[in-house]
Amino acid sequence: MNQQQETSVKISNQILIYFMLSMIKPSKPIPESDKNPGLEANNNIHSQRVLVDKKYLQRNYDAKIRCLIFFGLIFFLFIHSFWKYGVLNQAIGYILPPASAQVPFVESERGFIPEWSRLKFSDMVIREDGKITYRANGRTETREWKSGQSIAEFLKLGDFEDTELNLETLDLGKISRAQNLRLNNLRLSDFQLMNWQTLPSLSRAVPGLANKSVKDVKPLDDFLKRQGIFASNRRIGNLAQIPRLQRARLGQGINLKNYKITDIPGLERARFGGFGNWQESFIDGVPGLTDLTWDNFPGLLNVDLSFVGKVDLVLRDIEANRIRSISGSYQQGFNVPCLQDNCAHAEMAGIGRTTGVQWISGKVQKVRGGFGILKALNGGKEPTGRNPFGSAFKQVIWEIDESTGSMQTAMFFRICKTIPFIGRTCSPYFIGPVPFIEYREKDPIIFGKPATLPD
Repeated sequence: MNQQQETSVKISNQILIYFMLSMIKPSKPIPESDKNPGLEANNNIHSQRVLVDKKYLQRNYDAKIRCLIFFGLIFFLFIHSFWKYGVLNQAIGYILPPASAQVPFVESERGFIPEWSRLKFSDMVIREDGKITYRANGRTETREWKSGQSIAEFLKLGDFEDTELNLETLDLGKISRAQNLRLNNLRLSDFQLMNWQTLPSLSRAVPGLANKSVKDVKPLDDFLKRQGIFASNRRIGNLAQIPRLQRARLGQGINLKNYKITDIPGLERARFGGFGNWQESFIDGVPGLTDLTWDNFPGLLNVDLSFVGKVDLVLRDIEANRIRSISGSYQQGFNVPCLQDNCAHAEMAGIGRTTGVQWISGKVQKVRGGFGILKALNGGKEPTGRNPFGSAFKQVIWEIDESTGSMQTAMFFRICKTIPFIGRTCSPYFIGPVPFIEYREKDPIIFGKPATLPD
C-alpha cells in the first residue's frame, strides 16, 4: 500500500514537473512530412542541420534551467540570512535615521528640566522585558511587561502613592476637565477600581452618596436587588451598615458595562485615595489618566535647584575604582563608590569640591534599594543613580558614547504596596529602562537632594 502511494506521488510530481517545463519550453511542432509525405525527400536534405540545431537549442535550454535553479537557490539563501541573522534589521538601521529616545525638556543654565506639559504615561515606553512574582496582602501577585509597552499598562496607582505625583488626590472631574472628556460617554467598567468597591466603601468615597435614596442611584438599586434587598426608598448610608454588604463587590453583583459613570451622582468628585483598595488599579484603568500631562501634578513643578553642576566628561566602562561618587540610592546613600573594574560614569564640574565628582552608570553598578517586605524583590538591588525630580522615579545614566561626548539617562520605577497593620513597602527601583534626558558634555544637570559630596 505504501509503495503504491509513493509511486502515485512520484508520478504526480513528474506530471507537475513536465507541466512546468512545458510552460517554459515551446511545444514541438508537427513535422511537415506528416502533413505532406511528398516533402520527405527535401526534409532529409536538411535533417543533419536540424539535428545540430536541436542539440544546440537543447543545451542552451538546459543551461538556462540550471542558471534559474542556481540563482533561485542564491535568492533563497539571501532571504533566509536576512530572517535568521537580522541582516534586514541592520540594513534598515543604516538606512533610516536613529529615532529620538529622550523626553522633551526645557533648557536653562541651572539644568535641563522635563517639559512636564508634554510628558505623559502613554509616552513612557519601557525598553526591556521583565517579570516579577511576589506575595503581598496574603496572596501571590505577578507583574510582567514587554519591551515597547507603556508603563501605564503594568504600573498601578499605589506604585506612586506618597510621591510628587499625588495621584491619590486626583478625581475624574479634574482629569475630564484637563482632557476634555465627556464622562457621560464612559461606562462604570472603564473605571477599574469600581469592580471591587462595596456599598460601604462607595458611601465613604463619593461625596453626598450616603444621603441619597437608593432609587436615585440606579446601579446601586440594581445591585441591592441582586443581593435580595428591595429598599428603593431607603438611604444608601443606612443600608451600608448591613453586615453581608461589607464584602459584596459591585462588579460581582451587576454588569458595570450597562451603566454610565454619571449614573452615580458625585462619582466624578470622589478622590481616588478615598476608594477601597484604590492602589490596585492600573494607571490605564482610570479614564484619561494615561494621557494626562504631568504638569497637572503640582508636586513635580517645585524642582530643587540648590545642587546642580555640568557634565564635564563621559567615560566608558574601562574606568575602574571610582570613589568620588555622587550616585547611589535612598537606602545606601548617594556617595556609593564604584569598586570594580568597569565603572562607566560621567565626571561632573561645579562649584568647589563638586568638580571631579562622578555619577556612575547604573548599567554597570547596582546598589541596595527598597524598604519593607518588598525590598527583597530583584535581589534587593537597583541601578545606581539619583532622584532629582522626587521619588516617583529614579534617574539613571544608562548609555554612554565617548565618541560624541553624550550620555542617555533613563527612568526606573518601583512597585509599592500598603499592607494593613504594617504600612507601606516598596521594591527597589528596577523597572526600566524608560528613555529620559540625553546630555552632552558641558550641558547643565540637576543633582537634587541630598547635596552631600564625597571626601
